[in-house]
Amino acid sequence: MVVNSDGPETRVAIVEGGQLREVYIERKRERGILGNVYKGRVQRVLPGMQAAFVDIGVGKSAFLYVAEVRTDHSDWKPAFLEDDGDDVSEAPPPKKGGKAPRIEDLLKEGQEVVVQITKDPIGTKGARSTTYVSIPGRQLVYMPTVNHIGVSRRISSDKERKRLRELLEKLRPEEGGLIVRTVADGATEEDLRSDRDYLVKRWSETVKKAEKAKAPALLFVDLDLLLRMVRDHLTEELDRVIIDNDGDFQRVRKFVREIAPSLEHKVERYAGSDPIFDGYGIELEINRSLERKVWLKSGGYLIFDQAEAATIIDVNTGKFVGSKDLEETLTKTNLEAAGEIAEQLRLRNIGGIIIVDFIDMEKEASRRKVTQAFEECLADDKSRTSVTGISSLGLVEMSRKRTRESLGRILTEPCAYCAGKGYLKSAATVASEILRQLRREGDAFPQETIVVLAHGDVAQQLSGEDRIWVEALEKRLQKSIVVRTRGSFHLEKFEIQGTASAREDAAKAEPVKA
Repeated sequence: MVVNSDGPETRVAIVEGGQLREVYIERKRERGILGNVYKGRVQRVLPGMQAAFVDIGVGKSAFLYVAEVRTDHSDWKPAFLEDDGDDVSEAPPPKKGGKAPRIEDLLKEGQEVVVQITKDPIGTKGARSTTYVSIPGRQLVYMPTVNHIGVSRRISSDKERKRLRELLEKLRPEEGGLIVRTVADGATEEDLRSDRDYLVKRWSETVKKAEKAKAPALLFVDLDLLLRMVRDHLTEELDRVIIDNDGDFQRVRKFVREIAPSLEHKVERYAGSDPIFDGYGIELEINRSLERKVWLKSGGYLIFDQAEAATIIDVNTGKFVGSKDLEETLTKTNLEAAGEIAEQLRLRNIGGIIIVDFIDMEKEASRRKVTQAFEECLADDKSRTSVTGISSLGLVEMSRKRTRESLGRILTEPCAYCAGKGYLKSAATVASEILRQLRREGDAFPQETIVVLAHGDVAQQLSGEDRIWVEALEKRLQKSIVVRTRGSFHLEKFEIQGTASAREDAAKAEPVKA
């Protein structure tokens, strides 16, 4: 784990086998709200969507789906906040028998409700929330609103799972349930008891705060990014935590002494002279992850197009021509692409619906080979993924759990010049628009001269290649048309004005360069 926190943002990189796998970023002035618990007020109840919007005091209202509204806590399970593979369901299942409750019967406008954020606001969408609260600790997750007992799926030993489950039954608090986290593999009863007592105490303080607070109000805040990452990732399997900021280095050392003193030696202070992300080659990889095109070692390449509802990934052979036959060349490119796509999805933190356009292969065996390889490459991804087979067109549909903004959305913003469209009209297109407008409105100008103010490239087009059409309009309108450059104009902006004399405007506008 490589930590850069010597500026206005904290960046945490996970490096595996010398390769950058994941990057987490938190700007100190813009902390996310994932995991926070609020006392909110129901703003709107939408029976048609079976959901409600809850004012939590952060701008956009939080979205609360009917399945996330707690009714009988003894029969329901919560959504777990971390991608830790814990054996709890994604959403509370409906009770067996009887009718599923409807949102209008559970919530009313103006009602106060305690909710926890399960997804940060993403794009134009507000945060997702639940009334099934989960308070994560080092070894355990305490769920004060349910009676569920669980053990992380990532603990594979049946014997260890049985031992931990027996300890949980023994340590079960008076109210609520517990989940053993992956890091608790091999933990002692005292370890778990200490974590349980700490979490129960934090929730008790939260409840007292809720009783006095007036909605909307923040009741509980999880640890900041750095301490949260250390809490969740610092295990025997992690080699080192390297930090470039002395204050955060000391803070993490103190934190680790409290939660896992035997691992304190893994926390190191960066001693290099280069910026830490430069020293480990991370900065270059982050910049590469923002590119639309990603080159493969073979010479093929990927194209990433991220939209609001889905991400499309196109696989191309590029410079790779193979050595034997076409089917082998296409299969090799797709296999290499499958590994790179899996890595890029983790690194870019792309979630939601993803469509991969693999190069079409004729043989069914080749398709199965690529699909199997892709699923194997995704196996190490902590975010849950679901993959379909390759269609006859070479398309693979998949989904990946998304709880926070993608890396690209965090680090970039829509282009100020093209307003996020990703394209501009050409100078020739804008010049043609000007000529059409002159045909429509030219007769309406009473002046003897019409002045066109435009971007330099457009003015050059009208004074060069399109000059013949400008002269034709002058004859048709019986007016002089003067084209002038305005350097401050956007490429697509232009103005058409009437003036008594071309000399009058010449002093105000820049001349067209030859």
